[in-house]
Amino acid sequence: MQNTAEYYCAYCGEPNLTFIDFSAGGDQSYVEDCQICCRPNILYIHIDEESLDIEISSEYEG
Repeated sequence: MQNTAEYYCAYCGEPNLTFIDFSAGGDQSYVEDCQICCRPNILYIHIDEESLDIEISSEYEG
């Protein structure tokens, strides 16, 4: 089971790796700072219940 996922920073466009907490449910959202530019991204995570595939998207906070 994959417990990390990659997303692209909404500000600088650089790829980031984040840990996924499967116990938090199939649809999650939270704020995480970019590891490159340190600006806050809102992450939207969807975990498919059957395949456990992870979809992740980011947008600007604020």
